[in-house]
Amino acid sequence: MEQMLGLAETYGLQLKSEGAEINESGMDFQVVFADDESGRRWVLRRPRRDDVIKRAAAEGRVLKMLRGRLQAEVPDWQIDEPELIAYPMLAGVPAAVIDMEIRNYVWNMKHQPPAEPFVRSLAQTLADLHGIDHHAAEEAGVQVMSPDDVRQTKADDMERIRAELGVSEMLWERWQRWISDDSYWPRHSVLIHGDLHPPHILIDRDLCVTGLLDWTEAKVADPAKDFLLFQTILGEAETARLIGFYEEAGGRVWPGMKQHIAEMQAAYGIEIAMFALLTKQKEHMDMALEALGLK
Repeated sequence: MEQMLGLAETYGLQLKSEGAEINESGMDFQVVFADDESGRRWVLRRPRRDDVIKRAAAEGRVLKMLRGRLQAEVPDWQIDEPELIAYPMLAGVPAAVIDMEIRNYVWNMKHQPPAEPFVRSLAQTLADLHGIDHHAAEEAGVQVMSPDDVRQTKADDMERIRAELGVSEMLWERWQRWISDDSYWPRHSVLIHGDLHPPHILIDRDLCVTGLLDWTEAKVADPAKDFLLFQTILGEAETARLIGFYEEAGGRVWPGMKQHIAEMQAAYGIEIAMFALLTKQKEHMDMALEALGLK
């Protein structure tokens, strides 16, 4: 923590060590929260690995493009350097945080089921995000993938994982049914957050979504991705409710959307495995092998 506060000072940001907190729960960034002399709370993020630096640069471009286009707040990076990112903390609290001791979420809201203001405001936020013009994203340097690109990339990832790590026969057969069936897949792409789990969703006292954090995975791609973690954590019935509010808010749905999300959830081992192949860390590899039905 002291190293990160010292690094911030080298970029002209003086923060107090008293009351500062460190958060080690993120896989990509080490995070410190600290106050400046005026009492304003800041967020410091330091990449854990070299591969994160390139993705953080892409995230910075996304954030610049998003300002003024979303009602929900997004971080305003005041320091944007390869070794350190810093921005004033946004209003609100995360819907949940990760407790590293119990390796699970600790919620800041009732979530079984989540209150209607939370679900409705999240649906509106997603509809607004997904409605952003592709050209604006492309001009900002955001990766743009067509529906066919998304599907082919997923198929390529499946083949790589099978060749380099292996996968249970049951999972492989299910993946192949999903990838080959047109009825599941959307025929449109949208700008997605890409990693929408509770610690990245900020809420106010009325349980309405006020902001979104950590845009490292943002791109123009499959809209279902932004419903995946919601379903994994809260279940199919709540996801159906979210989709209903999303459609009311102007979000574009398709007949096979719910089934597609379910198949994406069943294939989440692909993402874990690709991450493990990137980091080559034993902990991540063990997680991948388990998700692939090999442990």
